[in-house]
Amino acid sequence: MKAVHFGAGNIGRGFVGLILHNAGYEVVFADVDAAVIDELAASDSYRVVEAGAQSTTWTVDNYTALDSRSDEAAVIAQISTADVVTTAVGAGILRFVAPLIAAAMLARAASLPPLTVMACENALGATDILAAEIRMDLGGHGEDWIAARAVFANTAVDRIVPQHGDRVGLDVLVEDFFEWAIEKRGFEKAGVPVPPITGAHFVDDLAPYIERKLFTVNTGHATVAYHGFLLGVPSLFEAVSDAAVLGEVRAVLGETSALLIERHGFDPADHLAYVDRTLERFANPALPDTPARVGRQPLRKLGRNERFVSPAVGLAALGTHPAAIVRAMGAALRFDLPEDPESAELQTLLGVMAADDLATRVTGLEPGTELFADLSRTVAGVQFRTGRSAGV
Repeated sequence: MKAVHFGAGNIGRGFVGLILHNAGYEVVFADVDAAVIDELAASDSYRVVEAGAQSTTWTVDNYTALDSRSDEAAVIAQISTADVVTTAVGAGILRFVAPLIAAAMLARAASLPPLTVMACENALGATDILAAEIRMDLGGHGEDWIAARAVFANTAVDRIVPQHGDRVGLDVLVEDFFEWAIEKRGFEKAGVPVPPITGAHFVDDLAPYIERKLFTVNTGHATVAYHGFLLGVPSLFEAVSDAAVLGEVRAVLGETSALLIERHGFDPADHLAYVDRTLERFANPALPDTPARVGRQPLRKLGRNERFVSPAVGLAALGTHPAAIVRAMGAALRFDLPEDPESAELQTLLGVMAADDLATRVTGLEPGTELFADLSRTVAGVQFRTGRSAGV
């Protein structure tokens, strides 16, 4: 069995690549980072260290590495004979991956079973986004032709993989927890078995898993980061250990829990256990993560379909005021990290845009919609506090 994985960074090597390797796949890593690709190509193996109560060290081998920018032909050839192709590159990069997969589908022998395509990104319906891009690249080929050559499956992935400044070597430190849920309806529709991936679980409806993870892990992680950053706390472990920060993240997760239980029918006791387990993960002292690293890209994280606005809108529709989420968004607006381009852009926007305009620009919400007045007041309050409002 062979899997081509786009993204040879820490998540690619320490999560998706590891799971595929442990399931018996030969893994082909494709990336535009020539330094990582060269190092992988020159090595026989790397280690993944799981930190936590169930600490384990895995050795990953039987892989190859290709530069997806300078050696597109080789990447296409590998995909054309692969069983699985996965990504961990960021949802915004999927459009650059799509042409290679489309070209591989055109080159794929009709006698081969359909290629399994899964985008393992922190985004709702990431594989749908990738599939739409691939369809555009395939031009006039119809759905029957596409269905004979690929099965597109949305996934929900969850593992904390901290960054360590300048990379040294290929080994990766990860937490001792992961979840990989894969929607199985595409395989059932195509009449093909699900791919053998030990450790992943295949589900009828992925939406509850995606939203549970996004509105608990991602929302909670960002809440800890932004409130911790404002307090000047150096690590996520210390931030979640601070009573004030912990109180804010518990309040936020209390709000998102109410939405998830109402929307998906989760058992309240089971969901509370999931929240508690999530907070334990944030407090893992063996993972040297920082508020500055986790808080990066605040403009993306404050977007309409992201971890704050999406659940806040859902709660408002239920008649609930998400006060804690709005406070977390206020903290995100004050995330001032000059070396992060999105943070720098956000701070510039705070100084040149009116509060209403900036609220729409950042969150995608329009005046008159639920929550807009609260968010506009929050923006205005941040502008006043930081002295960045126009004319200050």
